[in-house]
Order: sequence, then structure tokens, then C-alpha cells
Amino acid sequence: MYKNISFFPNLNALRFVAALLVIFHHGEVIRAKNDFISYEHLSFFQNGSTAVKFFFVLSGFLISYLLLKEKAEKKTISIPNFYLKRVIRIWPLYFLLVTIGILLFPFLFEVLHIKYTFPYKVDQVWLLFLLFLPSVVTFKFGSHLLEPLWSIGVEEWFYIIWAPLFKWIDNKLAFIIGIFLIKIILLTLCFNNMIVNDLLVHLIKTFAFESMAIGGLGAYFLYNTSMDIHQLYKKYAPLNYLLSTVLFVYFFFRAYAHALLGFDIFESWLFSYIILNFLFLNLILFSSVILSSESFFNRSFLDYAGKISYGIYMYHMIVIFAVIHLGKKYLLNLDPWLSFTIFYVLVIVGTCITAHLSKKYFEDFFMKFRSKLN
Repeated sequence: MYKNISFFPNLNALRFVAALLVIFHHGEVIRAKNDFISYEHLSFFQNGSTAVKFFFVLSGFLISYLLLKEKAEKKTISIPNFYLKRVIRIWPLYFLLVTIGILLFPFLFEVLHIKYTFPYKVDQVWLLFLLFLPSVVTFKFGSHLLEPLWSIGVEEWFYIIWAPLFKWIDNKLAFIIGIFLIKIILLTLCFNNMIVNDLLVHLIKTFAFESMAIGGLGAYFLYNTSMDIHQLYKKYAPLNYLLSTVLFVYFFFRAYAHALLGFDIFESWLFSYIILNFLFLNLILFSSVILSSESFFNRSFLDYAGKISYGIYMYHMIVIFAVIHLGKKYLLNLDPWLSFTIFYVLVIVGTCITAHLSKKYFEDFFMKFRSKLN
């Protein structure tokens, strides 16, 4: 019933919302470090890593669905084509940001006398970025302008590992569940202090293959089910409302959970590594299958904003830094709420414009080669 879906509506809007959550999170963290009145203690502004989890679940869902569809239609999966498509989409912007961040910016900041100390030198990190391990750069050297690239490294390793195993292992469901269980076992060992090596613990927690696997489970269910999902959601509407409410409370009120309930229902790693991912999967299925393609989330401006969300995610730290550096002395003299508003208008508009220009004049140059692979 759902084997020939070529486009999932509404998901681009969710991508854009997730990218905005990352902006708000990093924005408040950086504002706090620069003497602004910050609201980083509020739950809404603590959703940066949560939004990235959503991206991971969405990647697992979309990639697994596409692989299932390709396997059924062509009786095989072209690994070279799969890799080339990901390379064309991800690598140009990734390596552009790496080049800017580790070569151009240190030079420019020194020439322009910008007060920012890079925590690393080029010879210390270039190989880590080349191997798509920017998370290890942050682990070793602390926060930096290229810190958001950690999730791109995780995505790349997911692509490298997932596609060939998906092709070679016949029982797709067993494969997906196996990856999920292996990751949960490793997380259990970490959180029970049975794995204590700091770097190993960092890698296990950072490489969120459990999120991708949960997305993959959703794709497997959607592709193979004979049930009418519209009727399923209609039958269990109260359950969907409950799941949506839990997600809403998590995004906006989790900081107050302990004060309101006497315990924190969100503090367990089982919630953040398992339950939250399933909540995101439910959101993805509901938005892409149940919601109409005529819904508000599929408006053209939101759809386009989702299409440039990769660029928004990649450029936002640079734009935040620019706004702070150029406007700090003016913004600090304004009313806090006015300063807050102007700051985010500048950051969001600036980031979106930068992402748009990047897509139009840089990324699309490479994407035309990808169309030839279809």
C-alpha cells in the first residue's frame, strides 16, 4: 500500500523547525558567554541536541525507505550510486566549511584583530575532519566555530556502514533490530560504568545509530505494512494525542518536570536515547503519511526553508558569531527583549540568506551531477 512513495510531504518544514531549534540553542549559549541576558535555562532553548536526534531519525527513515524501494524495484542496491549521491549532496558544503574554519578564519581573525582564540591548530585537526570525525575535535579541544559539523560526521559514517549492510543482509528487519540492540547494549554498558574509556564512551553516545535504526524500523513498517495507516491513526487517535503531548511537554517544559511532578520523567537515558526517538518517528509518520499535502507545513516557503536547512545548520554558527562581533556593543545597550528580538531576526534572516545563496551559487552546481545518477 505504501511501496511507491516518491515524496513525503511536510517533512521539509520539520527540517526547518529543527534547524531553528539548533539556532536558538546555540544562540542562547553564545549570548550567555557574551554578557547578554540569556534564556538558556528555559526548556525551549535547550533543544539543540534534541533537534539533531530528530535529523538522525529522519535520515534513518528516509534512507532505509529508499533502499527498500530500490532493492524491490531493481533487485539490487547500487552502492556506488548511493555513495555518489551522498558525496555530491554533503561533501561540497562540509569541506567548504572545514576549509573556511581551519584555514581562512584563523588568518582573517589575526589580520582583522578579532578577539577569538581557536582551540586547535590546523595540523591537529585536519585529519579528523577528513575522516568525518569532527566530534572528536570537540572532544579533544572543546567548543569551536565548526562544532555543529559533528552531526555531519555521524551521518557520513551511517551512510558508509548502512547501505552495504542493507544490501548484503537479506533479512532487513533482523538487521535493523540487530543494529538497534547492539547500540542499546553499548549504551547500557556506558551508563552503568562498565565502559569507562572517555573517548570510547564519547563515540558510543555520539554515533546515534539507535536513532537511525528506529527511523529504519519506521521505514520497514511503512514499506511492508498492509494496514491502512490513516485508519490506524484514526482508531488510536487518543494515543497519538498523548504521544504528541509528551513531545510538546519535553520541548517546552521539561526543565520544570521535577518541580511539578516530584521526579524528572525525562532524566533517564532510556527516554533520551529510545523513547524520544520513537516519539520523533511517530511525528515523521504522522506528518508525512497522515497530514495532507495541502497542510500548512507544506507551504512553499516552509518547503523551501527545509530544502536549505542543511545550509542553515552549517552556516548558523558563523552568522551568530558575526552578529555578536559586529553588534554586541549596540545590542547590549538596548532593552533586553528588544535586543533579543533584533539578535534573532538578524541571525535567522542572515543565516537563511546565506544558505539560499550557498544553495543557488554553490551547492546546486554539484547537485546537477546528482540528477544524472537517477
